[in-house]
Amino acid sequence: MARLALALDPSLEDGILADLVESGHTIVARLVGWRDVLDCLDVVGPEVVVVGAGRATLTPELLAACDERGIRCIALADSDHDRAQANRIGLHEVLDAGVPVAELEALVSGGVTVPSRLGDPATAGRDAGPANGIVAVWGPAGAPGRTTVAVNVAAELAAAGHRVALVDADPYGGAIAPILGLLDEAPGFASACRLAGAGALDRAELERIAQRYSSPRAPFEVFTGLVGPSRWPELSDERVTAALAAMRERFEYVVVDTGFSLERDEELMTDQFAPRRNAATFAALAAADRVLAVGLADPVGLSRLLRGHGELVDLVDAERVDVVVNRVRSSALGLDAHAQVRQTLRRFAGLAEATLLPHDGRATDAAILMARTLRDAAPRSPLRAALRAYVDDRLLPEPEPAPRRRAHLPLGRRRAAVA
Repeated sequence: MARLALALDPSLEDGILADLVESGHTIVARLVGWRDVLDCLDVVGPEVVVVGAGRATLTPELLAACDERGIRCIALADSDHDRAQANRIGLHEVLDAGVPVAELEALVSGGVTVPSRLGDPATAGRDAGPANGIVAVWGPAGAPGRTTVAVNVAAELAAAGHRVALVDADPYGGAIAPILGLLDEAPGFASACRLAGAGALDRAELERIAQRYSSPRAPFEVFTGLVGPSRWPELSDERVTAALAAMRERFEYVVVDTGFSLERDEELMTDQFAPRRNAATFAALAAADRVLAVGLADPVGLSRLLRGHGELVDLVDAERVDVVVNRVRSSALGLDAHAQVRQTLRRFAGLAEATLLPHDGRATDAAILMARTLRDAAPRSPLRAALRAYVDDRLLPEPEPAPRRRAHLPLGRRRAAVA
């Protein structure tokens, strides 16, 4: 099942629309000309564009825009002239306008399988770097920037060409939806958990409850958080575990924004079967292949991070934890703030490695104002560059080195070299 945008003759569209919807596809736009299609690509984020093969709906500009965003384009030709025009501009997925809908639906559903770099059989047997299916972003109390990091890590993973889901699993109230300007009337992740608890969370349901963040060449799916903190009992340990397992099968990377609390005092209650408020956080951390521990670069924030890190490594292996220190600035730490942060982490926690993110209030304010990621709102900001470098270095597989080519000298130079 795919998200389709249509730009067809009205009579042709009427003949196939009902069958495409009945087959499970989602029609995200019904348009007239190729300029309308071009304008909607970044707004509605279709996976497949079905257009007429005539010049009114199919042009080299539209085809180039679809190729740039990884969107498939399928044309329906009324005549040999239209088919030739489509082939001339480089589009080869062309069907006759009178083709049975079943044949069109098979082409839409089939497509070209792009091997994932996560668990790709082609990379088996060699060191392809860390394979991180689920990335949990945790941070202590005090708003260290956990949600900002989670949102932009998901954006950079999507920009690298992966299928990414961003999950708001904070049992104390979601923040991802307002940051990205998405509707939060219905909690997407809570719905996924309820379906997973009933064994009904399949691919169709995941596509139905997810909201899409549309961005040029970097869209990703978002499962919004709780509408209010009083609904935390919906995020039980078993449900969260089952929901993340289903998402792992559908997406290459699942980035989870967790809660801050690691307390287990609630388990001392008499009722051992009562729901646990922090169960969602513990379940996400247990399922994660990589955990980002985010803290603030000031005396209070570093103190909280160091205490929380000690509790965190009691729950997950230290090898799976990456320490990320946010908003590093000399105004809070004095001269050479980066060195002071590293010295503090090394002295009090024995942490030799940490990722330091610069304080970049202008870029984060722009992203919040526009309800976009840093990649879209401030692509050249230092904070975005630091997050991209972390994703490239720690989360993405290492690219396979290009084979070395032996230089071939001209015959005359080869003889001179031998001489």
